[in-house]
Amino acid sequence: MRSLTRLPIGLLSVAGFLALWAGIAAIAGSSDVPGPQAVVSFMIREALAGELFPHLGITLARVVAAFVISMTIGSAIGVAMGQHRTLDRVLDPWVILMINMPALVVIVLCYIWIGLTEAAAITAVALNKIPNVVITLREGARALDPQLGEMAKVYKFSRARMLRHVIVPQLQPFIAAAGRSGLALIWKIVLVVELLGRSNGVGFQIHLYFQLFDVAAILGYALAFVIVMLAIEFFMVQPLEAHLNRWRPKPA
Repeated sequence: MRSLTRLPIGLLSVAGFLALWAGIAAIAGSSDVPGPQAVVSFMIREALAGELFPHLGITLARVVAAFVISMTIGSAIGVAMGQHRTLDRVLDPWVILMINMPALVVIVLCYIWIGLTEAAAITAVALNKIPNVVITLREGARALDPQLGEMAKVYKFSRARMLRHVIVPQLQPFIAAAGRSGLALIWKIVLVVELLGRSNGVGFQIHLYFQLFDVAAILGYALAFVIVMLAIEFFMVQPLEAHLNRWRPKPA
């Protein structure tokens, strides 16, 4: 219900952004600053030509693969580091090194060492995201309530039951934060990966139209994928988050 009440404000904000964009394009009067109508017209032409959706699908598949890999590995390492101080001391310099490593360097090294393959592309994206997940989940593991753990031991919870009913609910806000920031970061890195070493996807198309100085095409592909990510956010991420948080007390 709260999201519905916020909807008109959101629509007004989007309308204001489009009006501002159209105004700037009209003042510029150049093909280098296309307005929303030119960008949307390009998107429609690409969709009717059968070019837009295959490239969107390929990029989305890479985003999903890198997201699942980075969340799985990063969560396991982060929770382990948060629960074991010695392991945290050993791996902490590695995490600091990786999180400060430029994404471009990781992508180039993966392409050199693994080759210009799909595995190298997804590995490069996952390696760039894993340190962020580790840090977020490590803080979540450190914040676990030890009294709840003791209570679970008193009632002789099995490992699976403790994980499901005690640990995961406490980690859920941290998992949600890592996942939401991960989607935003990963798809941007995927575009760089596609620009440097793939022959399809939104990043490849943006690189192609950059060589032609076609700004409407560049904005068209970028906007199309932003719309896809917004759809995932509103129709998958937010409903799932609301479902997982249904047991928490609502703010007054």
